[in-house]
Amino acid sequence: MTGPPVSNDPVARARMMLQAGQWAAARFRAYDHGSVRNIVAGVARAGHEHATALAKATVEETGYGVAEDKATKNRIASLGIAEHYDGDDFVTPRVDAQHRIVEVPKPAGVIFALIPSTNPVSTLYFKVILALMTRNAVVVSPHPGARQVCMDACALLRDAALQAGAPRGTIQIVDEPSIPLIEALMGDPHTNVILATGGTGVVRAAYQSGTPAIGVGPGNAPVMVDRTADAAAAAKDLVDSKAFDNSLLCSAESVLIADAEIAKRLTAELTRAGAHICAPEETERLRSYLFPDGHLNLEAVGQSAATVARSAGIRTSTRTRLLVTPLALVIPEEPLASEKMCPVLGLNIQPDPGAAIRAARAVLRVAGAGHSAAIHSNDPDVVIAFSEALDVLRVVVNAPNSTGVAGFDTNVAPTMTVGTGFTGRSSLGENLEPRHLVNWSRVAYNKNEAIAFPDFEALRPWERIFKPQGIPHVEETTDASQELREQIRQLVLEELRDLVGSR
Repeated sequence: MTGPPVSNDPVARARMMLQAGQWAAARFRAYDHGSVRNIVAGVARAGHEHATALAKATVEETGYGVAEDKATKNRIASLGIAEHYDGDDFVTPRVDAQHRIVEVPKPAGVIFALIPSTNPVSTLYFKVILALMTRNAVVVSPHPGARQVCMDACALLRDAALQAGAPRGTIQIVDEPSIPLIEALMGDPHTNVILATGGTGVVRAAYQSGTPAIGVGPGNAPVMVDRTADAAAAAKDLVDSKAFDNSLLCSAESVLIADAEIAKRLTAELTRAGAHICAPEETERLRSYLFPDGHLNLEAVGQSAATVARSAGIRTSTRTRLLVTPLALVIPEEPLASEKMCPVLGLNIQPDPGAAIRAARAVLRVAGAGHSAAIHSNDPDVVIAFSEALDVLRVVVNAPNSTGVAGFDTNVAPTMTVGTGFTGRSSLGENLEPRHLVNWSRVAYNKNEAIAFPDFEALRPWERIFKPQGIPHVEETTDASQELREQIRQLVLEELRDLVGSR
């Protein structure tokens, strides 16, 4: 009796994809820096050229966000990322003659990249390009709510990579995502690392899979404005930040803590910048609409301030870009003190900077530990006191937090994946960078200088070691049947190895 078709078995499908990825990664590992750089450049250009079209398609498919803002993210996550790291080399061995050490790069292998529905294309661009920079293969798993646009984006990058000389199988996508298939891919020993971006459940599942995983924690960023701040500049940054892509970035400010001495000026400037300061009854309507059962109403996610206000029964001006809800207390029992993935900002007024810092700490006790916070201040003592007191790994000063944390408006590493460190229960305490996807073997010579240390810079041994005979460098066959036969051959060989190893 024959079994069910392989295509209907999620475990078998996962194994086939990972075998193709392992085969591609093994070939990719033989590429030099110049070839890798060409591939990255070609993929980044393709992504950049289609940034606007895919942004529009994302909004149409998911119903979230602002197409213009998504296009900005897509451009930064493609050509912007490639240009930022263009001077870095994650491929060539490094020689430290002074310390008598040679560092040899070891790519992860096959990366399993989970993609959220809130920022699908920019996250896909980002993870694929980082994988290519470090000579890794990548299997993309889209959120079902953004499946088609991810399919289109992945095909675009895959074709550009092949055109530039990448091995076939370097970029793949799960075309019909399902829980059994995702679990099989995450738990398979041929998956080398998981990049988990999404809800808490997704990240926890990645960590529990037994495969090394790089996950992130949720945001709930407090922002403090003290008495020394430029009220007009702070207000503009706050409105721009919360309105950007309708507050879908997890780094968007959640609760504004204002020093009482500047509160009146600040609220006036917020109104001028396009915010609507809610009256008590309007705040109650928003609370009921956004958290009808204690959990965020998903219908509000990624919607404009006007749409949220209308749904909550609040009348606003046509120029309103942000809804501000005054809060008497910042406590876990106040739902408006938690993350709101729409242009709604809590406002809590405190009598002095010390009290404001304590209130900001209280916001993080609700959620968002390890993630980020922002402060608008011209007093360096207050900035440092705020930064020291809060359990976050990024503090943005006098800039929009949503884009500042991602490196758009600051000089931190540009990213679409923000690690929250030990406090936020994340394995990563930084913005995800290419260096996190490659290990380095340290070849350490005896520190006794009487023992020779070769001149590796002159020898360049990797010119022969990293381009072994019999492995094509950039040439690729276009014969689909030959490709399929090779994948099947690799699968059979692996199954035989498993069988022999089990005896």
